[in-house]
Amino acid sequence: MRHVISLLLENEAGALSRVSGLFSARAYNIESLTVAPTEDPSMSRMTIVSIGSDDVIEQITKQLNKLIEVVKVVDISEAAHIERELMLIKVRATGKDREEMKRMSDIFRGRIIDVTESTFVIELTGNTAKLDAFLEAIDRSLILETVRTGVCGIGRGDRILKV
Repeated sequence: MRHVISLLLENEAGALSRVSGLFSARAYNIESLTVAPTEDPSMSRMTIVSIGSDDVIEQITKQLNKLIEVVKVVDISEAAHIERELMLIKVRATGKDREEMKRMSDIFRGRIIDVTESTFVIELTGNTAKLDAFLEAIDRSLILETVRTGVCGIGRGDRILKV
């Protein structure tokens, strides 16, 4: 099962390395990893997407809580939450493909943020399934380059991750 784990950790050198090292040492896979400072510059928020049984995720959570830099760990996928991912995709846009790329961008509520004579760079945000659907909907031979941020997630309603 897919889990979105969100954690607060001290914003200091080596913290990210220790968290990712914990996963690799135990042969757990990280599907995506996003990290950035919070409103408090001394803290960072990390969002990790991993696939595993509830028992495996519980073990990961326990191990993360043992790390000195980790302040709080929550599996936000256990309850209602919102998740988003950003994708920038550079596509070939010449001739008839140019209008098709514009149309597909509009259908998926993307924004064309860079235009040249032969390419578009399209910005898309949404859940992982939406971004994957866009990639499936366009001609693969037109894709020149793709960059994705990984999942960011937040609990809905009164659920917050704070010290």
